[in-house]
Amino acid sequence: MRARLRTTTLALIAAALLLALAAGPLVGGASSQTSATDAKKSPLAGNGMWIWYMNRSSHGRLGAIAKKAHAHNIDTVLIKSGDGTGYWSQFSSSVVSGLHARGLNVCAWQFIYGDKAGKEARVGAAAVAKGADCLVLDVEGQYEGKYPQASYFMSTLRSMVGQDYPIGLASFPYVDYHPALPYSVFLGPGGAQYNIPQLYWKDIGTTVDTGYTHTWVWNRIYQRPIDPLGQLYSRPKAGQIKRFRALAMSHGFEGVSWWDWQEAGKRQWKAVSQPVSPASTGPYPSYPFLHLGAKGDFVAWAQQLLAGGGYTVPVSGYFQTSTQTAVRAFQLDHGLPQTGNLDVPTWGPLLQNKPLAVRWVTGGGAVPAKASGRRVLPPPRSAKLPAVRDEIPPASKRD
Repeated sequence: MRARLRTTTLALIAAALLLALAAGPLVGGASSQTSATDAKKSPLAGNGMWIWYMNRSSHGRLGAIAKKAHAHNIDTVLIKSGDGTGYWSQFSSSVVSGLHARGLNVCAWQFIYGDKAGKEARVGAAAVAKGADCLVLDVEGQYEGKYPQASYFMSTLRSMVGQDYPIGLASFPYVDYHPALPYSVFLGPGGAQYNIPQLYWKDIGTTVDTGYTHTWVWNRIYQRPIDPLGQLYSRPKAGQIKRFRALAMSHGFEGVSWWDWQEAGKRQWKAVSQPVSPASTGPYPSYPFLHLGAKGDFVAWAQQLLAGGGYTVPVSGYFQTSTQTAVRAFQLDHGLPQTGNLDVPTWGPLLQNKPLAVRWVTGGGAVPAKASGRRVLPPPRSAKLPAVRDEIPPASKRD
């Protein structure tokens, strides 16, 4: 899996201060996160471990995998099932049933590129047919700007696996560094139910706490349960791994998972399973501050929320005068100071709106027709924006 990530432009992230939360002692990977997404327990709850190559993970022996997983309190293994349009035979029904019989949840994960979205969706559906408890989509730089492809992929996949089948998105944790990546499609209406940001703090070059703050502030606007993915490769310190787990508890996250089985050393495995208590610091109480001139997928998402509430606004990904006017009207209707900015007091009630469901298509201007109850639109202007920067050395990247 690629670990390509970027750093923040927000001054608030520079502050490492978090609000203190009172919490009782717990052990394990994370604590329950209240969510209306799924009434039953998520297959991503608890501790998960990612498997890239089966033959490099306890030599692919199911008994050995299960024994090691249980010894380290691993509840779920996530096994690579596909790369683009190619299915990986290591994810088979016999592997799934064998690990199920040994008491493990088994999820599939697939790296997708967006070049042949329909075929990639069929690869994902094939893994589901093998008995996967969930499917996780690894979406990274190759998908930046590809809104129509993302729409087509998700609608095709959902038509094959159903609207309620558990799907997760594993992507960059710093949303503001990827203004053209269609988070709002993969996490929006009909998208993935779970958000699994790749919070590889050591490769990012930051602390676990600062990484959590940045990730939380920018990802919470998409309103999906967050189950962060931490790193065990590159030999991070055991204390950092335990801090990652403690913060997951204090944030109320339902689960965490780790990249990856074959690259984790003995100390990293041990740190995954040792008892920890919730951190004394909890979620940073903020949201992205969006104002005139802001641009990116996060703006397009805010515009979908405004439009879904009946406000006239283009879904362009650019915060211009028309968006500022809509925000002021929203603030007036909700008794808020009419700043015209999307600030902390405004985000709260805005997130109560049902977002406008969009089907992104290639072509010219906005199309007034609808597709399956969705507004049909061309890609937002922000889809052409470049990524901010790549701070992970090429040698650190993984597929």
